[in-house]
Amino acid sequence: MIIVPLKEGENIEKALKKFKRKYEKTGVVKELRRRQEFCKPSVVKREQKLHAVYVERMHRTEE
Repeated sequence: MIIVPLKEGENIEKALKKFKRKYEKTGVVKELRRRQEFCKPSVVKREQKLHAVYVERMHRTEE
């Protein structure tokens, strides 16, 4: 459960914005979308390898 403490006289839009940010960080929506469709394990592994290669390239270009 997400709790957003409010200060005295704080704007409701600001509190809603804090709530949305906290909710997004939990990853609930991302996980829900991921579970809606089945992905073959081989496809998942391929995507993970491609992402690892991409990250490695990014780190090497920084040096």
